[in-house]
Amino acid sequence: MAGEKSGTGNGDRQPSGAGDGKTVVLLSGGNPQIPKGDGDAPVQAYIAAMPGWTNGLGVRLDALIVQTVPCVQKAIRWNSPFYGVEDQGWFLSFHVFTRYVKVTFFNGLSLRPVPPGGTERSKDARWIDIYEDDAFDEAQMEDWIRQAAALPGWRP
Repeated sequence: MAGEKSGTGNGDRQPSGAGDGKTVVLLSGGNPQIPKGDGDAPVQAYIAAMPGWTNGLGVRLDALIVQTVPCVQKAIRWNSPFYGVEDQGWFLSFHVFTRYVKVTFFNGLSLRPVPPGGTERSKDARWIDIYEDDAFDEAQMEDWIRQAAALPGWRP
């Protein structure tokens, strides 16, 4: 598939896909190491560097978030894309792992239905792990995104 990148080992270098000629280090598990930054450009660099099948999922997630929350704010923090609403904080982030992508809702305990991942130690955060062969429930994800964006977000 066009745009796929291989390699998931610690320290693998892959093209960023952004046309800038730079390489991106893939951390353990295949998570792209992208410098902290605000706005769409660093998030798109992260997504372009997501390896293999995770790239297509990153594109779908980003498009769904933008479609659902047109005023969304974007940034890279802790080598992950963060999505938020101005003056409300961050409501969602995702992160690449070896076999799945974790989509975290920072106030997920308030969502209905509550996303399946999380424990008491997770406090209010809940998440869903999406594996390559999982059916992607776009309608449920859109509903969670809409709910999450309407709640007070996380402020580090």
